[in-house]
Amino acid sequence: MSYWQQQPKQRKLLLLLVAISFSAAFYKAMHHPTPATFVVPVNDQHVGAQRAIIRSHFVSPTQNISTHAASLVDLGNGYIRAFWFAGSREGAKDVQIRTAVFDPVYDRWSPETAIADRNSTQNGLLRFVKKIGNPVAHQASDGTLWLFYVTVSIGGWAGSSITAMTSHDDGNTWSGARRLITSPFINISTLVKGTPFNYSDGSIGLPIYHEFIGKFGELLRLSSSGEVIDKQRLTSGKLAIQPVPLILDAQRALMLMRHTGAAPKRVISAVTTDAGQHWSTPQKIALSNPDAAVAGVALADGRLLAVLNDTEAKREVLSLVVSSDNGKNWETVLQLEDQHGQHPQPAEYVRLATQLAKDTEATLVDASAFGASARHNKCMGQSCEFEFSYPYLIQAKNSDFHLVYTWNRSHIKHVSFSRKWLDQRITELRKEVSDAAVH
Repeated sequence: MSYWQQQPKQRKLLLLLVAISFSAAFYKAMHHPTPATFVVPVNDQHVGAQRAIIRSHFVSPTQNISTHAASLVDLGNGYIRAFWFAGSREGAKDVQIRTAVFDPVYDRWSPETAIADRNSTQNGLLRFVKKIGNPVAHQASDGTLWLFYVTVSIGGWAGSSITAMTSHDDGNTWSGARRLITSPFINISTLVKGTPFNYSDGSIGLPIYHEFIGKFGELLRLSSSGEVIDKQRLTSGKLAIQPVPLILDAQRALMLMRHTGAAPKRVISAVTTDAGQHWSTPQKIALSNPDAAVAGVALADGRLLAVLNDTEAKREVLSLVVSSDNGKNWETVLQLEDQHGQHPQPAEYVRLATQLAKDTEATLVDASAFGASARHNKCMGQSCEFEFSYPYLIQAKNSDFHLVYTWNRSHIKHVSFSRKWLDQRITELRKEVSDAAVH
């Protein structure tokens, strides 16, 4: 007698799982969503800063806590709202989703406030929540502000599902938490990080990724009420996660993804020419990637901007890069951070981190507190390291660019720059290269 003949319960369970999978595939085949085109962001080049300006700030001043995974949303009234998670450590029970608002006129951030935690999420979902993380914000076509974040009820991040809240007053008040149903089977191992976007019919494109057994990127299409209309696989196996879409026009987009596969470690990309109905086979591009998140936007003139740790190991370097040929070749616009090879002992580490804090924001009352906070998070005994990670880049409607990223797991750093600064910087760099070639 075979094993399966001896195990009727296991055989029934297997048949049930096969039936569920077949039913889900059949339903998707018979209910293919109506195609819609991408909404191309409109960025008015005449409204933003008319000077070549680049500035930096700390969004989150709270000391000696673990801070990570920021995102941004343009509220459309000139203000930019940021979201991130913070607590005693990543995955701890005291982690909160926090937010603050940037006023570009006064060039400053509001005080940070908490809008969600494990307890409030449990109350909304009516289920146990072990930990929360990775908030991603988006403003839908109807003006609704959406916040998607990761929740785990059992296990690690591979057991995640996505929770959503909405706001109709630019994030001042929020609805209760609700769980997105992204899979008919168990509904786990779905996480968010990449920039959402809008479709022409009012639906939302939400880049997601999967980490249970395999590691791969996916794309959800959500209705205006948050129901899943469609889900597409972008990669397979254990190749890439955390997809970031760069919308080129109504039909074309480039998807950049964090590399999780074999060496050489490079950013993974896929393209679509039919508004996301089909995606090309994922491939490695020229940009190095140490299994770390990337960010990017497409400019109206076709150029692409990206921010990433442009190395194959560690997150000690963070670069702003540009491509003028649809992502085939890239050139560095600015080294945002560069502490490559710096692994000082604690006292020297605090001195270096304090200087980095001063360089970020000259008006800090006590920059040494930022250095001490970095030591608290990035020194284990006598071993210290720098980390600049999880970038999130947007171009606001007034054409200015806003970037946030994790600064030594201690604070969220914000860098804003004008379109004029970007163009001037690229022109200067190319002139330097030309002059060097002549000589």
